[in-house]
Amino acid sequence: MPEPVFPPPVHERARDYPESILPRMIPDESVLTAGVKIVPGRTYGFFTDTSLCIGCKACEVACKEWNALPAEDIRLTGTSFDHTRHFSANIWRHVAFIEKVRNENGARESFLKPFQSHWLMMSDVCKHCRRAGCLEACPTGALFRTEFGTVVVQPDICNGCAYCVPSCPFGVIEISAESGKAHKCTLCYDRLKGGLEPACAKSCPTNSIQFGEVDRLLKRAEKRLEKLHEAGVTNAYLYGVPGAPGSTGGIRQLFCFFLLLDRPEVYNLPIAPKLPSRRIGMSLGAGLATAAGLGLVAAAAMAGAKSNGNKTI
Repeated sequence: MPEPVFPPPVHERARDYPESILPRMIPDESVLTAGVKIVPGRTYGFFTDTSLCIGCKACEVACKEWNALPAEDIRLTGTSFDHTRHFSANIWRHVAFIEKVRNENGARESFLKPFQSHWLMMSDVCKHCRRAGCLEACPTGALFRTEFGTVVVQPDICNGCAYCVPSCPFGVIEISAESGKAHKCTLCYDRLKGGLEPACAKSCPTNSIQFGEVDRLLKRAEKRLEKLHEAGVTNAYLYGVPGAPGSTGGIRQLFCFFLLLDRPEVYNLPIAPKLPSRRIGMSLGAGLATAAGLGLVAAAAMAGAKSNGNKTI
């Protein structure tokens, strides 16, 4: 079966819904908006093409509106035009603004190319890892793998222990100061169950955020990468696909992966993320070695004390 054209043409079913205000939900609406039918048992995610992101933050707004997330401190920071700055319990999708005002030699540019080429923009989100550190660390089962392959928090089960927070190599999940519960992107789990495309992807005006089955998204991303390389954008690469940066340290694959135009750390992404569980053996070995060393020191001290006592007698 050939890979469909993306963005897909207007679906023929759209003619069945000419009204501006619909009396009810459209069955399998994602077929019309994203060209994909959502079926339980299949794995879904995002392909985020940062070369298409214009920093409009429509995805951030759509995420907040659908999930009823309150605004946070929206004052100007003085450090960036990006006033949200980072993830939080109320910011599940974050559009980063990265201004590149220095050249390859590290000197400040005196002349900037047209078309905002000195800006990098990326809509960041939970990666819904194939092996998720937060999922492994949760002691209550509040975090679970859904029938769509995504990782979701159940706030009513979360006890606020925060073990998941340091277990995420990407700094996505946070504990709410109000509820004491963990919160993060759900990849619009409720919308998926209703056959709807996630709110952020549906609102993206440039198709920078593309939703679909992960296997098909990977093929689409490879074609996009090849096209960019042919156009001379040789610095473009994929982050989070198997065998690439972002899928290291036991994570294996990010179901929400990215096409980047600079080093991962420029986008505040780790170069080689690692699951905390990978450090257990090393930590256990160090602990046992320390305990053994202390035992030997104690035994030597006791033997020395006994020897001195015998000499005194």
